[in-house]
Amino acid sequence: MIHWLTQNNKHFPPLEMALHEPNGLLAAGGDLSPQRLLTAYRCGIFPWFNQGEPILWWSPDPRMVLFPSELKISRSLHKTLKKHHYQIRWDSAFTEVMQACAAPRKEQEGTWIHPEMVTAYTELHQIGVAHSVETWIEGKLAGGLYGIALGRMFFGESMFSRVTDASKIAFVHLVKQLECWNFGMIDCQMKTRHLASLGAREIPRIEFAQILNSLIIAPEKNEKWQFDYVYPE
Repeated sequence: MIHWLTQNNKHFPPLEMALHEPNGLLAAGGDLSPQRLLTAYRCGIFPWFNQGEPILWWSPDPRMVLFPSELKISRSLHKTLKKHHYQIRWDSAFTEVMQACAAPRKEQEGTWIHPEMVTAYTELHQIGVAHSVETWIEGKLAGGLYGIALGRMFFGESMFSRVTDASKIAFVHLVKQLECWNFGMIDCQMKTRHLASLGAREIPRIEFAQILNSLIIAPEKNEKWQFDYVYPE
């Protein structure tokens, strides 16, 4: 059963009511206001829908996550990171990162990062909740990612690369910096081979919810992020 959210309803149905097919569909309707989005993320729920369709809210089971201490860096990626031919920036081109993530890809038809989503997450960025991590090479944006930070929890949304390994470079620096800040978990949402190669794994939704609840109560860094992690030579 899908619950339709009214514009004024701030709550979501229990996660136990999420569908098994498609995996984790919980509700439809509502809006993408900052208040509703933050309520959703604090409950382990995220929006994912095509332009022109009702807003769909998801909480898949199992959930793909990365614990910072479990990050895997391949030998080839390690060599790339040690070159330091790149510059890492945080929150310097948030909307541009989202638009790059929305660009057509060979393996996908269309995109769920449409203008409505870009506007909504840019609002979250402006209040210091949504962040981008960017890889710049020769003065150009080569890759990056964006997501939501609440307490000591980071919710990854999407990443892109214009240069080989550029998104992985940004991801490694994100994970290492979050580990320095004592973040406990990164939500990767759905299983992909790419994320699994970096150390992400699936855990039951009930375990995800328990860990999430323990992490979001920490003080939030609602500001433009400053980083100090540098990948070692």
